[in-house]
Amino acid sequence: MLTEETAVDGREPRELAGRNVSMLTQKTAVVTGSTSGIGLAIARSLAASGANVVLNGFGEVAAAQAEVAGCATAGARVVYHPADMARADEIAALVEFAGAEFGGVDVLINNAGIQHVASIEGFPVERWDAILAVNLTSAFHTTRLVLPYMRGQNWGRIVNVASVHGLVASTHKAAYVAAKHGLVGLTKVTALETARTGVTCNAVCPGWVQTPLVERQVEARAEQDHSSAAAARAALLGEKQPSGSFVTTQQLAAMVGFLCSEAASEVRGVAWAMDGGWTAQ
Repeated sequence: MLTEETAVDGREPRELAGRNVSMLTQKTAVVTGSTSGIGLAIARSLAASGANVVLNGFGEVAAAQAEVAGCATAGARVVYHPADMARADEIAALVEFAGAEFGGVDVLINNAGIQHVASIEGFPVERWDAILAVNLTSAFHTTRLVLPYMRGQNWGRIVNVASVHGLVASTHKAAYVAAKHGLVGLTKVTALETARTGVTCNAVCPGWVQTPLVERQVEARAEQDHSSAAAARAALLGEKQPSGSFVTTQQLAAMVGFLCSEAASEVRGVAWAMDGGWTAQ
């Protein structure tokens, strides 16, 4: 913690009184899929830590940008790019945009994801292709594009938002499970290839999180079981998550903040489960 006797960057201690001085101040974070849910919570947290934030995603863009900007520290900027994370050319445009706005990407959060539930033999081929493109291939493209800048400055943080389904499987989620397992593998390879640098790459693997994506699954289950939403949530949690509670987006954002910190400089290639005990069984 800063004290009255502490000076940073040559400034006098009194200049820093009451300020939230963070190692992310003046750094730039790109957060894919950040206009709602987990990505939005991470974007808010990074902005509050002093980072410039590049938002990406669909939906209520203006509201999300205003929300993140409201969390930003003095001097930090929040901008938006509409890249479709299923398209390599638009991903390249996103990274180029971040570079043009801020000089480069210091922190990359690969969070964009979509879902479809069906048996393997009934899984639509176009949905398989879309899920693999957004949930896995997009992270390959963003990573390969930001690594030269990160290596050049010998500092960077890449956090891949995987899933408990990057560690274990569930039925009727072939594409999602395959993509998230692949994302954990990509995380490990990236960590090994950057192990002698100041760049780290890790993954967080949440279990059930109360996001719009999960709420749609709850609604579908309630309709299928002819039950209330509360009963469907309890059933969903009871099957897999021993804690009986959802992981919160704030908890995930705090974990990402830790992985971006200096304290985590030797945390490399980890797939960190936040799953209420799901994978402990």
